[in-house]
Amino acid sequence: MTFSLYDATVANYLQVLGAATGFLDKSLAHFKETGIDPAEIVETRLFPDMLPFRFQVVSLAHHSRGAMQAAKNGVFAPPSGKPDLDYAGLQALVKDAHSELSDLTPDAVNALLGRDITFKVGERSMLFTVEGFLMSFSLPNFFFHSTTAYDILRHKGAPLGKRDFIGRLNLKK
Repeated sequence: MTFSLYDATVANYLQVLGAATGFLDKSLAHFKETGIDPAEIVETRLFPDMLPFRFQVVSLAHHSRGAMQAAKNGVFAPPSGKPDLDYAGLQALVKDAHSELSDLTPDAVNALLGRDITFKVGERSMLFTVEGFLMSFSLPNFFFHSTTAYDILRHKGAPLGKRDFIGRLNLKK
Protein backbone atom coordinates (compact mmCIF):
# COMPACT_ATOMS: atom_id res chain seq x y z
CA MET A 1 0.00 0.00 0.00
CA THR A 2 1.34 3.41 -0.91
CA PHE A 3 0.90 6.60 1.06
CA SER A 4 -0.83 9.23 -1.06
CA LEU A 5 -1.54 12.95 -1.23
CA TYR A 6 -5.09 12.17 -0.11
CA ASP A 7 -3.76 10.32 2.95
CA ALA A 8 -1.43 13.19 3.85
CA THR A 9 -3.98 15.96 3.42
CA VAL A 10 -7.68 15.14 3.25
CA ALA A 11 -7.45 12.41 5.89
CA ASN A 12 -5.83 14.93 8.26
CA TYR A 13 -8.36 17.64 7.38
CA LEU A 14 -11.23 15.26 8.13
CA GLN A 15 -9.77 14.10 11.44
CA VAL A 16 -9.09 17.62 12.69
CA LEU A 17 -12.37 19.10 11.42
CA GLY A 18 -14.22 16.23 13.10
CA ALA A 19 -12.36 16.94 16.33
CA ALA A 20 -13.05 20.66 15.98
CA THR A 21 -16.76 19.96 15.58
CA GLY A 22 -16.61 18.05 18.85
CA PHE A 23 -14.61 20.59 20.81
CA LEU A 24 -16.74 23.48 19.53
CA ASP A 25 -19.91 21.66 20.64
CA LYS A 26 -18.47 20.64 24.02
CA SER A 27 -17.23 24.17 24.67
CA LEU A 28 -20.57 25.74 23.76
CA ALA A 29 -22.35 23.45 26.23
CA HIS A 30 -19.87 24.52 28.92
CA PHE A 31 -20.29 28.21 28.12
CA LYS A 32 -24.08 27.94 28.28
CA GLU A 33 -23.84 26.06 31.58
CA THR A 34 -21.51 28.65 33.12
CA GLY A 35 -23.24 31.74 31.71
CA ILE A 36 -20.50 32.79 29.29
CA ASP A 37 -21.89 34.50 26.19
CA PRO A 38 -20.66 32.75 23.01
CA ALA A 39 -20.44 36.21 21.38
CA GLU A 40 -17.61 36.96 23.82
CA ILE A 41 -15.75 33.83 22.72
CA VAL A 42 -15.95 34.74 19.03
CA GLU A 43 -13.93 37.91 19.66
CA THR A 44 -11.45 36.42 22.16
CA ARG A 45 -7.72 36.63 21.40
CA LEU A 46 -4.83 34.99 23.21
CA PHE A 47 -2.77 38.16 22.84
CA PRO A 48 -3.73 41.64 21.61
CA ASP A 49 -1.81 41.36 18.33
CA MET A 50 -3.31 37.95 17.47
CA LEU A 51 -6.44 37.51 15.40
CA PRO A 52 -9.62 36.46 17.28
CA PHE A 53 -11.25 33.07 17.68
CA ARG A 54 -13.55 33.80 14.72
CA PHE A 55 -10.55 34.10 12.38
CA GLN A 56 -8.97 30.92 13.75
CA VAL A 57 -12.09 28.88 12.97
CA VAL A 58 -12.62 30.51 9.56
CA SER A 59 -9.02 29.59 8.79
CA LEU A 60 -9.73 25.93 9.53
CA ALA A 61 -12.19 25.90 6.65
CA HIS A 62 -9.99 28.10 4.49
CA HIS A 63 -6.87 25.94 4.87
CA SER A 64 -8.78 22.69 4.30
CA ARG A 65 -11.79 23.05 2.02
CA GLY A 66 -10.40 26.27 0.54
CA ALA A 67 -6.99 24.70 -0.03
CA MET A 68 -8.50 21.76 -1.89
CA GLN A 69 -10.64 24.10 -4.00
CA ALA A 70 -7.50 26.09 -4.79
CA ALA A 71 -5.63 22.91 -5.69
CA LYS A 72 -8.32 22.27 -8.31
CA ASN A 73 -8.50 25.82 -9.71
CA GLY A 74 -4.83 26.77 -9.31
CA VAL A 75 -5.11 29.91 -7.13
CA PHE A 76 -5.15 30.42 -3.36
CA ALA A 77 -5.51 33.74 -1.52
CA PRO A 78 -6.07 34.77 2.09
CA PRO A 79 -9.70 35.04 3.18
CA SER A 80 -11.21 38.28 1.94
CA GLY A 81 -12.82 40.61 4.45
CA LYS A 82 -13.83 39.91 8.02
CA PRO A 83 -16.45 37.17 8.14
CA ASP A 84 -19.36 38.14 10.33
CA LEU A 85 -20.11 34.75 11.83
CA ASP A 86 -21.41 34.08 15.31
CA TYR A 87 -20.51 30.94 17.26
CA ALA A 88 -23.26 28.90 15.59
CA GLY A 89 -22.12 30.13 12.19
CA LEU A 90 -18.57 29.02 12.95
CA GLN A 91 -19.83 25.59 13.99
CA ALA A 92 -21.76 25.31 10.72
CA LEU A 93 -18.71 26.41 8.72
CA VAL A 94 -16.59 23.61 10.21
CA LYS A 95 -19.32 21.01 9.64
CA ASP A 96 -19.81 22.18 6.04
CA ALA A 97 -16.07 21.99 5.34
CA HIS A 98 -15.98 18.46 6.77
CA SER A 99 -18.97 17.44 4.67
CA GLU A 100 -17.51 18.84 1.45
CA LEU A 101 -14.12 17.22 2.03
CA SER A 102 -15.81 13.89 2.83
CA ASP A 103 -17.05 13.85 -0.75
CA LEU A 104 -13.52 13.95 -2.21
CA THR A 105 -12.15 10.68 -3.50
CA PRO A 106 -8.54 9.57 -3.18
CA ASP A 107 -8.27 9.30 -6.98
CA ALA A 108 -9.50 12.87 -7.52
CA VAL A 109 -7.09 14.30 -4.93
CA ASN A 110 -4.11 12.22 -6.05
CA ALA A 111 -4.70 13.36 -9.64
CA LEU A 112 -3.78 16.90 -8.51
CA LEU A 113 -0.13 15.90 -7.90
CA GLY A 114 2.33 18.00 -9.86
CA ARG A 115 -0.15 20.69 -10.86
CA ASP A 116 0.72 24.34 -10.31
CA ILE A 117 -0.94 26.52 -7.70
CA THR A 118 -0.29 30.21 -7.16
CA PHE A 119 -0.62 31.77 -3.73
CA LYS A 120 -1.59 35.42 -4.16
CA VAL A 121 -1.11 37.90 -1.32
CA GLY A 122 -1.80 41.45 -2.42
CA GLU A 123 0.53 42.15 -5.35
CA ARG A 124 2.80 39.22 -4.49
CA SER A 125 2.48 35.75 -6.03
CA MET A 126 4.23 32.54 -5.05
CA LEU A 127 4.21 29.52 -7.33
CA PHE A 128 3.99 26.02 -5.81
CA THR A 129 3.18 22.52 -6.92
CA VAL A 130 -0.09 21.39 -5.37
CA GLU A 131 1.74 18.97 -3.07
CA GLY A 132 4.32 21.61 -2.10
CA PHE A 133 1.57 24.08 -1.27
CA LEU A 134 -0.53 21.62 0.71
CA MET A 135 2.37 20.11 2.66
CA SER A 136 4.49 23.22 3.33
CA PHE A 137 1.85 25.94 3.65
CA SER A 138 -1.74 24.75 3.96
CA LEU A 139 -1.33 21.90 6.45
CA PRO A 140 0.97 23.82 8.83
CA ASN A 141 -1.49 26.75 8.80
CA PHE A 142 -4.42 24.39 9.29
CA PHE A 143 -2.82 22.81 12.36
CA PHE A 144 -1.77 26.22 13.72
CA HIS A 145 -5.30 27.63 13.52
CA SER A 146 -6.87 24.47 14.97
CA THR A 147 -4.46 24.61 17.90
CA THR A 148 -5.08 28.32 18.44
CA ALA A 149 -8.88 27.90 18.37
CA TYR A 150 -8.59 25.04 20.87
CA ASP A 151 -6.25 27.10 23.08
CA ILE A 152 -8.67 30.04 23.13
CA LEU A 153 -11.48 27.74 24.25
CA ARG A 154 -9.26 26.27 26.99
CA HIS A 155 -8.22 29.79 28.02
CA LYS A 156 -11.91 30.64 28.45
CA GLY A 157 -12.40 27.60 30.71
CA ALA A 158 -13.81 24.95 28.38
CA PRO A 159 -13.14 21.50 29.88
CA LEU A 160 -11.22 20.11 26.91
CA GLY A 161 -8.37 17.63 26.83
CA LYS A 162 -5.99 16.12 24.32
CA ARG A 163 -8.57 13.54 23.20
CA ASP A 164 -10.91 16.36 22.25
CA PHE A 165 -8.18 17.98 20.17
CA ILE A 166 -6.97 14.82 18.43
CA GLY A 167 -10.36 13.36 17.56
CA ARG A 168 -10.89 9.98 15.95
CA LEU A 169 -7.73 7.97 15.48
CA ASN A 170 -7.03 6.03 12.30
CA LEU A 171 -6.49 2.60 13.88
CA LYS A 172 -5.46 -0.50 12.00
CA LYS A 173 -8.45 -2.59 11.03
